Amino acid sequence: MGKPARILIVDDDESIRKTIASILEEKGYTVDTAENGRDAVTRCKAKEYNLALVDIRLPDTEGTKLLHALETVSPKMVKIIMTGYPALQNAIEAANQGADAYLIKPVKIDILLNTIEEHLEKQRKSEKYSEVTVAEFLETRIKELEKQSLHKKNH
Repeated sequence: MGKPARILIVDDDESIRKTIASILEEKGYTVDTAENGRDAVTRCKAKEYNLALVDIRLPDTEGTKLLHALETVSPKMVKIIMTGYPALQNAIEAANQGADAYLIKPVKIDILLNTIEEHLEKQRKSEKYSEVTVAEFLETRIKELEKQSLHKKNH
């Protein structure tokens, strides 16, 4: 298998960041943390992450607003909202801003891990599909150019 998925945890609660980071690292993921939206955006500009776990309430922004900023910086990154304040309006806003999943705190570890793996698998399949599509296009284009070249030589 390839390199481990990179996950960014964005939560203002240090104990939550440390606990989730520890669990994910134990499962083989590479993990970074951010305590606010500004830090999260800075980290995403500096490194590429496969997935971000984003708290809905951060000291400097709403998690749903951060989703939009992260989408701009890293469009392929999976974004999962976590909240201790579940509300239909929050869920709708999260979905509208590009959240791939919405988890309620306290998050059950098995649900968290299953959600992460499910979305990373979708991401891997999507990347693989893109690579195959590009390879097929290049192969076809090379054959077309070879035919054109051969045709020009013969005429």
